[in-house]
Amino acid sequence: MTLHIKILGGGCENCDRLAANAKQAVAQLGVDATFEKSGDYAEYQRYNLLATPGLVANDQLLSGGRVPSPQQIVTLLANVLAADTN
Repeated sequence: MTLHIKILGGGCENCDRLAANAKQAVAQLGVDATFEKSGDYAEYQRYNLLATPGLVANDQLLSGGRVPSPQQIVTLLANVLAADTN
């Protein structure tokens, strides 16, 4: 299964850190993933994101307003993968 990951935010330092942590997490999981960055306010509203940066995987908002560690993202993504296979 391929994950589609979106980083929501205007390109700030925290957005860049979140993207790097997500890429590390994907590498640890050994799964295929596509990455997209969006600074579009309509996207924030679509996911009910109140504060950036936001982490979305397969159209699910996983985190908002903080930068989870790579290990925390591994857990979040593993939950998405498990839910998608059921």
